[in-house]
Amino acid sequence: MTRAPPASKAILALLAAVVLAWLGFALVVQPSNDRHWAPEQARMPRAVVDGEALRIVDVRNARYRSTTDVDLHWETRDYRLGDVDSAWFIVEPFADWRGPAHTFVSFGFRDGRHLAMSAEVRKEVGETYSPLAGLFRQYELMLVVGDERDLIGLRAAHRRDAVYLYRLEATPDEARALLVTLLDRANALAERPAFYNTLTANCTTTIVDAVEALAPGTIPMSWQARLPGYSDDLAFDLGLIDTGLPRDRYREAHRIDGLARDAEAAGHEGEAYSAAIRARWAGSITNSASR
Repeated sequence: MTRAPPASKAILALLAAVVLAWLGFALVVQPSNDRHWAPEQARMPRAVVDGEALRIVDVRNARYRSTTDVDLHWETRDYRLGDVDSAWFIVEPFADWRGPAHTFVSFGFRDGRHLAMSAEVRKEVGETYSPLAGLFRQYELMLVVGDERDLIGLRAAHRRDAVYLYRLEATPDEARALLVTLLDRANALAERPAFYNTLTANCTTTIVDAVEALAPGTIPMSWQARLPGYSDDLAFDLGLIDTGLPRDRYREAHRIDGLARDAEAAGHEGEAYSAAIRARWAGSITNSASR
């Protein structure tokens, strides 16, 4: 049997030491909500449901002049759960290849308002995101609840990323249940912090976990859920998004970052902004809302 040369043994020993050190660190470090957080993620939203009445505290409604020049506003908003009539899935690719992306959801109400929810890395001041670091308990997980002009506008108008918007094939009751499930998760994270993980506890898996909690077996285990840039293909193949287009054409038809930039340039806010980014589907949205 050929023996490994001394240099190889030294490298293996070093790797083993690194792995053991990381395991020791992972066993000791615990998630926390008490850190010096980046201002835009300083507040954890909380929701209170009382029958049909829904109140959400610390809904973010920021105004951006650039990605670093921002006026932060936090609001308390009141809704009626019976007014939820739609759910939307948003994909923001942010790399030259399609795999890396951010995904989040938004919920529509009968009065034209929309409420976006985004599971994100909760960064500390000066901290940047690394997918590799995200595998090793580097970041906490949070759910940002915010105005669409904030969450979509930041990505489309200021990061200048592509943004794709899809209406989910969900009844109002299903959309309502998904909203409440995600708000329960937001409340839980405010009480019991948890780590983000690039593969197992990220933006997309948070949505998948909520759907699976409501309807087990809806979304099978798939590499497309681990690479969020392909998650809309998975949703299309499973019949979870509302589009009458073939697979090779649906995606580009749902790209809305240009509409979002135009809406922001026109000064649209609130319901007007949400209507503007959905302008190309206005007729079909009206028909779907009557289901």
